[in-house]
Amino acid sequence: MGKIIIKTAEQIEGIRKSSQLAGNTLKYISDYVKEGVSTLYLDQLIEAYIRDNGAIPAPLNYYGFPKSCCISVNDVICHGIPDEKTILKKGDILNIDVTTILDGYFGDTSSMFTVGEISKQAEKLIEDTEHALYLGIEQVKPGNYFGNIGFTIGRYAKAKKYGVVYEFCGHGVGIEFHEEPQVEHICPRNSGPKMKAGMIFTIEPMINMGKARAVVNEEDGWTARTIDGKLSAQFEHTILVTNDGYEILTDVGEYEIHK
Repeated sequence: MGKIIIKTAEQIEGIRKSSQLAGNTLKYISDYVKEGVSTLYLDQLIEAYIRDNGAIPAPLNYYGFPKSCCISVNDVICHGIPDEKTILKKGDILNIDVTTILDGYFGDTSSMFTVGEISKQAEKLIEDTEHALYLGIEQVKPGNYFGNIGFTIGRYAKAKKYGVVYEFCGHGVGIEFHEEPQVEHICPRNSGPKMKAGMIFTIEPMINMGKARAVVNEEDGWTARTIDGKLSAQFEHTILVTNDGYEILTDVGEYEIHK
């Protein structure tokens, strides 16, 4: 494992501003998530909003990723590529994952959105996944082990009979898109390095209605789906370790995820 960067006060402020823009991008796009729109349309709106605010969408051309955000619908776990063929319909659930580069600093967040009335099972999956995220966030404080984030998330989700995706994880962020450490979402208790004030990373649990496994589309090399075709949900925040706990850098307040 490489070195985990302890951010300076100047870097923290830059990452905070980028993270707030990422959060506000999700708030902005929530009004446009509705039946009949394509995921490409949402991507174009997101890119325009980010650029209008003096920033760059980090996913665009990142290791060849062709769009400005990831939009993962229903059984897509993560890294869904927006396109004109994917038209939102009633009952869909989707994750929109946004990362901004503002003045050289990165902010990374994602949220679930829904289209019309969804099934009770899907609603519970979304609710439980968001709760799992916040259980993980509550583990963030100086001196605690990173593994306790994943231990707490995994214990909760498994008790609810969900599959916890282990093939993708959270990560350090801020100076680069992906930094050390990897933040696992299912982990042994008291494992991994210890947190220190000034560390910044994402927590982004991906919780499946069925099996935990993912299968990546061989043609595009990105789209990861559940192996059994069942629904998946994810929420993500960028978190700063403070002297006595944490700050959720991408938190911009409540916004409507149901459409």
